[in-house]
Amino acid sequence: MKALIYETFQGDLNLKNVQDPTPFDHSVILKTEATGICRSDWHGWMGHDPDIVLPHVPGHELSGTIAALGKGVKNFSIDDRVTVPFVCGCGLCEQCNSGNHQICDNQSQPGFTHWGSFAEYVRIDHADTNLVRLPEEIDDITAASLGCRFITAFRAVVAQGNIHEGQSIAIHGCGGVGLSAIMIAKAFGANVVAIDINEDTLKLAKDLGASKVINASTSSDVIKEVISLTNGGVHVSLDALGSSVTCQNSIDSLRKRGKHIQVGLMTGNHQYPKIPMDKVLANELEIIGSHGMQAHKYPEMMTLIKEGKLKPQKLVEKTIPLSKAGEVLKEMNQFNNRGMTIINSFN
Repeated sequence: MKALIYETFQGDLNLKNVQDPTPFDHSVILKTEATGICRSDWHGWMGHDPDIVLPHVPGHELSGTIAALGKGVKNFSIDDRVTVPFVCGCGLCEQCNSGNHQICDNQSQPGFTHWGSFAEYVRIDHADTNLVRLPEEIDDITAASLGCRFITAFRAVVAQGNIHEGQSIAIHGCGGVGLSAIMIAKAFGANVVAIDINEDTLKLAKDLGASKVINASTSSDVIKEVISLTNGGVHVSLDALGSSVTCQNSIDSLRKRGKHIQVGLMTGNHQYPKIPMDKVLANELEIIGSHGMQAHKYPEMMTLIKEGKLKPQKLVEKTIPLSKAGEVLKEMNQFNNRGMTIINSFN
């Protein structure tokens, strides 16, 4: 099969012919129909993930068709159209038994723990636990756009943030996760304040449902603006970027008993941000992490998509062939794209 592969961290990504994957008893092999390019892939390429063994094929936001089955797979068949969360549970550990596959003790992640979907074929483990059947109404490109950023935003806003109509929410960083969170929060009736450093991105944020926007590169005080716009601070605030600045801004934007949801990955010098614990204590704030979404939690989101209440396809900025993906991946940290880039050609 053809795959995009790198042999050194921060090195060249080359399109090569490599051996096709084979399934374990509990696995399937998917023919990749579409796959997103995500900043998490950039983190992996940079060397920020200790699970990655070189040489490596990235890619974890995908839709595909089942091409081969392990003998232990019971719930799926050849030619089924499916997608998968980027965190795959083992289905057996304490966390999985409690329904929390997104923090499985033995999790696998295509594109991180093993070769991913920047390839014609990809292996998905513990298929009966992790695969999500795709309805006819959701095409492959839309399904690939769900894989990491949209499902992460959905769980962060709906399950972890417990947002509901009339509440206010701030989204710090309007990349794929942030824009997804804006759309989702708006669909649930929240008033959204979007914060970013790019005017074009903020225009898109307004188109997707943000009632107010703040350009952090020109604002004299982001926190004061959020508090002023929301009459005392937001009920929920998401750091959708993952930096010390956005994390602290998110916490400081909250009203009393508000919730900070950490969604953006914190790596390198940003791993240990300063947290105003005096304010957390005095205002009874909640600091909550959010890491993907379980396969068994997809139905609510899928229903909203089929009903047209959520339109993740609006977040797709462009589609490209696999041969162009290396260039895009290398530039992910420059935040040049307003929406998602999806690979939909593997020839």
